[in-house]
Amino acid sequence: MREVWLKADEEIPWEEKKEKVTSALESGIDCIIVRGEEIEKVRQLGKIKVASKVNGELGADIVILSPEEIGVNVSAEIAVMMRIRSAEDQLRAEEISKYVDYLIVSTQDWKIIPLENLIASLQTHGGKLIVVVSDEKEAELVTQILERGADGVLITTESRELMKRITDAVKKEIGKVELKEAEIIEVKQIGLGDRVCVDTCTLMNIGEGMLIGSQSDAFFLVHSESEESSYVSARPFRVNAGAVHSYILIGERTKYLSELKAGDEVMIVNVEGEARASWVGRVKIESRPMILVRARSDGREFSVILQNAETIKLVNERGEPVSVTKLRPGDKVLVHLSSGGRHFGKKVEERIIER
Repeated sequence: MREVWLKADEEIPWEEKKEKVTSALESGIDCIIVRGEEIEKVRQLGKIKVASKVNGELGADIVILSPEEIGVNVSAEIAVMMRIRSAEDQLRAEEISKYVDYLIVSTQDWKIIPLENLIASLQTHGGKLIVVVSDEKEAELVTQILERGADGVLITTESRELMKRITDAVKKEIGKVELKEAEIIEVKQIGLGDRVCVDTCTLMNIGEGMLIGSQSDAFFLVHSESEESSYVSARPFRVNAGAVHSYILIGERTKYLSELKAGDEVMIVNVEGEARASWVGRVKIESRPMILVRARSDGREFSVILQNAETIKLVNERGEPVSVTKLRPGDKVLVHLSSGGRHFGKKVEERIIER
């Protein structure tokens, strides 16, 4: 999930700054930079990640160091803030990024090329890139560079309206995944099993769902319960996702459905492959009749196990929800395929066989 930070460490009385911090909390800001003596005051207003140039007993979640302070022993995550004015600055930033959790950068006239290079560099060795922006257009731009984009933005505004606009622009999508057609080769009832309903804090539209699979490199687009039925009301906040052993794709990571709990982040995907974030409000695990769906694409076979019910749907090649009870061999559905395996949910380039 991309992050939005607010810089609020200016030297003004706390009573003047308090309204800005309150606006940040109400706008969904993820992290706020304040002075060391203000950390506890922020926490009294609400739960939010706090960054500061002061560590130790003041207890910042993230300590902001200067490039010269790299190597200082601190008991929190580390961020370095830099201004990119030249190619030499960019190279120095790439080197520093190897030793920090967050690299916060601002640029002058050139914005795209330095950020492309930094995004590529951090993708190799980890760490998150936070870019200083002034409005929602800049925020959208830096989160789309090289498709992957920056991991977050830093803003300085006093305006609650602008905070909200930038936050919405950054978080409206968490990326795009490739969907392709797969041919159904088997549909088989397999008896009772424990299935997981994922109830989110988001209302989903027709055409949206989650990517679920029995293999960690092959996922079916399982449709939300956003369609009305003759027998049950629509529940557009819910995806009846499948058996407890199944993987759910969340960004570039996976989790088992059985691991999900209230407050966890999940990824909602539509028929175009556009993805956005939501959060689990509730997970329901119940014993129900199950059905095995096996498919083939790109010379690979893979499967998913879902509840055997009319309201459980995949998405066909035309982007239309189709009930699992109506699927037949030869039908086409949308899937997402990746390469490599998973180790504790992280993608790894090794040969793993899952059947």
